[in-house]
Amino acid sequence: MKGRHHPLSAALFAACLLALLGATAWAGRFDDLPAQERKVLAPLADRWDSFPPDKQERLRKGARRWADMAPEERAVAKERLAKWKSLTPEEREEVRGRFERFRKLPPEQKERLRAARERFRELPPEKRREIRERWKSMSPEQREELKRRLRGGS
Repeated sequence: MKGRHHPLSAALFAACLLALLGATAWAGRFDDLPAQERKVLAPLADRWDSFPPDKQERLRKGARRWADMAPEERAVAKERLAKWKSLTPEEREEVRGRFERFRKLPPEQKERLRAARERFRELPPEKRREIRERWKSMSPEQREELKRRLRGGS
C-alpha cells in the first residue's frame, strides 16, 4: 500500500496549506483595497507598490483600526503622531528601545508601571510639571537610583 495516503491526511494537509496561505501578508494594488482603507491610506497611494507585503498588511491593519476609532480617539492619535514626527531619529530610537524593554518585562512589573503612570496622570498639572522639572534636574546617577527604588529594589 506504499504511495497511497489516507484521505483524512490529504484533507488535513490541504486545510493546513489553506490556513498558511490565508495567514500570509496580502500584497496587492492600491486600487484593489476596500474603499474605506483607500481613503485612510490615500497619502501613501503613490508609494504603495514599493512597500513589501508585510508593511502593506500593517498599514491596512492600522487603517482598519483608524476607521473603528471614535472621533476623540482619532484626535489623541493625531496628537501622538504629530509628537512622534517632531522627534529626532535618535529620540525615536530611544522611545523604541524603551518600548522594547517594557515589552520584555514580567507582567507584574508592567502592571506596577502602568499603575504608576496612571497615578501620575491623575496628579494636577502643576504637580506633574514640578515632578518633570525635578527629573530634568537630576544627574543620570540620581535618575537610576530613583528608578531602582521605584522598581522595589533596595
